[in-house]
This record gives sequence, structure tokens and C-alpha cells, in this order.
Amino acid sequence: MTPAIFGLSGPTLTADERAFFLDSDPAGYILFGRNVQTREQVRALTDDLRALHGRDRTFICIDQEGGRVARMKPPHWLAFPPGERFDRLYDVAPASAIEAARANAEALGLDLAEAGISVDCLPLLDVRQPGAHDVIGDRAFGAEPMRVAALGRATLDGLARAGVAGVVKHIPGHGRTTTDTHKSMPTVTASEEELKTDLAPFIALRDARIAMTGHLLFTAWDKDNPATLSPFIIHEIIRKRIGFDGLLLTDDLDMEALSGTVPERAERAIAAGCDIALNCWARMDDMQEIANRLPAVSAQGLARLDRALEGTADFSVYAALADQAPLVAKRDRLLALCEEGELPART
Repeated sequence: MTPAIFGLSGPTLTADERAFFLDSDPAGYILFGRNVQTREQVRALTDDLRALHGRDRTFICIDQEGGRVARMKPPHWLAFPPGERFDRLYDVAPASAIEAARANAEALGLDLAEAGISVDCLPLLDVRQPGAHDVIGDRAFGAEPMRVAALGRATLDGLARAGVAGVVKHIPGHGRTTTDTHKSMPTVTASEEELKTDLAPFIALRDARIAMTGHLLFTAWDKDNPATLSPFIIHEIIRKRIGFDGLLLTDDLDMEALSGTVPERAERAIAAGCDIALNCWARMDDMQEIANRLPAVSAQGLARLDRALEGTADFSVYAALADQAPLVAKRDRLLALCEEGELPART
């Protein structure tokens, strides 16, 4: 098995993709807006991916956060609120905010389970910082670490109830970013002491089964390598200080924060200690070269992958959406305790 997650070019597998995936046997796949059209089409696509290697439990993921990061959109799927809505409710009713986040995640997860998607790249555990770039912004659960952890835990629980695994991101923290990592590399100059704030939610949820790195340079830890490519950050900060022992994915290796070719980035990330390289954009030449460069997934990585998919839905049958409406109604009733505009905007 190749320790990579690959993207697809369209709503169905091409002949070249089918042949390549059969040969390279990637650890999983990621879907984007270009891959989703209707409920029936997405389910047919995910069924096809599972059938390639005959594995009912296949790592098929998507970025379905809610708010501005949503690949599956109306009218075929529900719209979901961003993390900031639950942060605002937490100001007035913490227990209600936690329950609203749990109900929201379960309702969202039911959409994914029906579509045959086993993993959602959610929740963000990034602690929002004043003056930071808005690439995180309202996607975050707030600026207080234990609040972020509580809402993140509720989100993981809600997804799990729907048979979907969550991914905590962007470890060891993306809240201080000064730029959009899709476009350039942020340099975080915060001290060791200051960075304890960023680590706290990840430490609280260190038992999560999957995490995604961030492409940020933390000068307090490694002046030369961003977290995704840093052996020190992966082994000493993520694995030891945070205590995370689950499946570690890179963020998208196509992002311009990283230098070198995409296959070179994948090779460096695996060598640094990441379990899986994430390559989203379905460029066949990049995918082929990644498969050529990377060793087979390690025994430890394979065990982590198996654990990550434990408890995901039985995709031999369609998930029932009967319970989605009550969950949405419950979420909205709780969010109504804090109507938009009643509290000051986050900065």
C-alpha cells in the first residue's frame, strides 16, 4: 500500500485513474467539489473506490466543515454553520454549545455516511489569535483552548455517531498564521511559552485517531522546516509532547507554502515521520511519481490506518437519513439562544 491519499479528476474514475489506483493501492482518496454532483453520483463513485481493492473500510475523506469550507452543497445537501457559531453560543450557554456542536456534527456525518464517505477533515483545533490571517478565521471554535477542545470533542463524538471518523487539524496549531498557506509559508515567531496555548486543545484530544499537520514554520522548534516536513516537530512535539499516536496526515502537499516538487514534498513528509501524504489535485504525473518515490506504508502506519477506520459506517448499505431532521432542529433551537448580532463580532 502506498502511504498517500490521492484526489480524483472528476465525478467518475477515468480509465487511467482506475489502472493507476489498482496498481499503486493508495491508503485513501479525497473528494472535492469537482467530484460531487448528486447524491446518487457520489455514492456510485465511493462504491467504485471501495470495489477497487475489495475493502469495505476504505479511507475516503472530504473537507466538509460547514460555512465557507464545504464541498457538498445545497440543493443536494444541507448547509452547515461554521465553527464560530458554536463559539458565540458558548459565551452564553456552554453546555448548549457543546450539545449543538454534537448534533450538528452527527447531522453532517449522516450526509457523508449516506454518500459512502468514511472520514471528514473536521474538527479544527486551531486556537484563534487576534491579528492572524483570516484563512482560519470563523472556521475556528474560538480563542480559548479548552473551549476549542470541548467543541472539538463534541464534533468528533457527533461524527462518530453517524459512522464517520473525524480528523483533528491543523496540528500543532494554525491559529497564529500570518499568511494563507495555500499561497505562501507563514513563519510563527511565538515563544515556547506562548505556543502552549496552541498545543492545549491537541493535548486534550490526543486520543483522536487521525490528525492533519499544518504547513507552518515555528521558529521556537525548527527554524528550517515547516511542521509537515520537520522530524523534530513530528517526533518531539506531536508524538511526544502532545502525545498523539494516531494516523498523521499531511495537509495538502500542493500548497505553495512548501518548496520543491510535490513528489519531493511527499518524500520528505514521510521521511520526517508523517504516516500519509495528502495529494489533492489529481495530476497523474505527480501521483505516479509519488507512488514511485514512497516506500510501502509502514506496519505502524497500517495499524494506525486500521484503527482510524474502526467504527465507521457499514457502507454495504445506505445510511438512513431519518434522524437528520431532528438533529438539525435541535441544533437550530440551541443556536437560537444566541442570535446573530447579539454578541460582538470576533476579532
